[in-house]
Amino acid sequence: MSPDRTSAWASLAEPWDVVIIGGGITGAGILQEAVRQGLRAALLEQGDFASGTSSRSGKLVHGGLRYLKQGQVRVTWHSVRERERLLRQMPGLVNSLALVLPCYRGDPVGRHLLDVGMILYDAMAMRRNHRHLDPAGLRTLAPHIRPDRLQGGFWYLDALTDDARLVLRIIDGAVAAGAVALNYAPVEDLCRTRSGAVEGVVVRDLVTGRTAEVRARVVINAAGVWADSFRARLGKRPRLRLLRGSHLLFPGWRLPVAVGINLFHPGDGRPLYVLPWEGLTLVGTTDVDHREGLDAEPRIHPSEGEYLLTAVRHLFPSLDITAEDVQATFSGVRPVVGTGKKDPSQEPRDYAIWDEELLTVTGGKLTTFGVMARAVMARARRRLGRRDTGRAAPAAAQRPLPAELEQLDDARRLRLVGRYGAQAAVLVRSARPGELEAIPGTNTLWAEVRWAAERENVVHLDDLLLRRVRLGFQLPQGAAALLEQLRGIVQPALGWDDARWQAEVERYRQRWSLAYSPALLAGIPDSAQKSQARATPAGGP
Repeated sequence: MSPDRTSAWASLAEPWDVVIIGGGITGAGILQEAVRQGLRAALLEQGDFASGTSSRSGKLVHGGLRYLKQGQVRVTWHSVRERERLLRQMPGLVNSLALVLPCYRGDPVGRHLLDVGMILYDAMAMRRNHRHLDPAGLRTLAPHIRPDRLQGGFWYLDALTDDARLVLRIIDGAVAAGAVALNYAPVEDLCRTRSGAVEGVVVRDLVTGRTAEVRARVVINAAGVWADSFRARLGKRPRLRLLRGSHLLFPGWRLPVAVGINLFHPGDGRPLYVLPWEGLTLVGTTDVDHREGLDAEPRIHPSEGEYLLTAVRHLFPSLDITAEDVQATFSGVRPVVGTGKKDPSQEPRDYAIWDEELLTVTGGKLTTFGVMARAVMARARRRLGRRDTGRAAPAAAQRPLPAELEQLDDARRLRLVGRYGAQAAVLVRSARPGELEAIPGTNTLWAEVRWAAERENVVHLDDLLLRRVRLGFQLPQGAAALLEQLRGIVQPALGWDDARWQAEVERYRQRWSLAYSPALLAGIPDSAQKSQARATPAGGP
């Protein structure tokens, strides 16, 4: 990403082929695709890149076995094929994850039906990715799960990522190829011709307060859960159903899992997952209507926490997990195209494109961002009156590793190359003495903090600690004990004086407390924490 906000802002006065509203995974994918096709493209994000749903997903890059059961074959097909593509293109950022699916007597989905689903899943990937396990084999991989009524299960492969870093890497690649991307740049109005056609946007810079008109031949609305707000300016009725998915994060030592584990909730039979992620164990997800405004960050409700804890305690009874073991929480709001189904989990998860005065794309899944980008750009080309003259990038030639990367062990090198691409060697070269060591309790290097502060368009401290790196989740209390040590890197890199640093610390602590803290679970009664099979209240929180 460009470290020079001033020059990026000045370039907005130039004519553009495409302007994209929204800096989540959908907007990032469209920006990447537009550049691939040789178009001049700019992306405008009202907050930080990936600060909405795209940093709050379940981190899985997967086909979604449950969608097969619901008959959403197209969603699963696209997801499986895109998973395979991302595994090839972004090793170190999108990585294979082994999962197990225990089968218990009385489960809502029988073993034979699951076996059929696994076979179809493998057929879509065009490789065998699963095998059967007997009870002993399954408990070898997941030794802490409940042994009674266990009939065995399945082992299979999907993939896992850091969703925010995925967005950032895609944007970084597009900017390196000539695009412009600005965070903290909300679109405040649409520019219209006399005939009513949209010919651009009015954008405001939250950093400086300046505004600008950005003219473009096509404006694409990829604003996710905010997509209907832009359509409303054109008199269109809302079509989205906003669904909240909440998650719990535990220290890896407290809820140890060597593989991902799928399970059915003991109360309502919904599928959930328990995953190893960034040294933590992630448990998710809920699926309830989000009836709150979008101005405030979404947060977990106590009833959702109770729902997830019930499932954890049911599957891992010997660990005696309670709310006090939770290190952090997070919630994301999904933009789902509403069809009126009573059960939110039954709503289809495919994407939609609405070719109105604005070209809107919404819905879909993290995994299918590439499919969505290609589809919406096919519509954009019709408006531009030109064919796709871009070519898929050829496979990169095998090159000797830069000397900077050879000094790292294999795991650390793969991780950096996955997260930073071609910039990984520059990151290592710019590290100061001792900064290639991991921050205690995490796998994040000190050099990554410096790199983010100096090169990755950080405006606020939460941009850094919650999205550029994940220290706000990896360490207790949002990494509060580390803040003074981080100050020596961050404050000079961003040019903040002491007053600005203190204001940013206060802002970060407040946001963490309101949206990510385990204290949000305080409303769970002690007795409910230890219940074995209680479902979320009808209709959700």
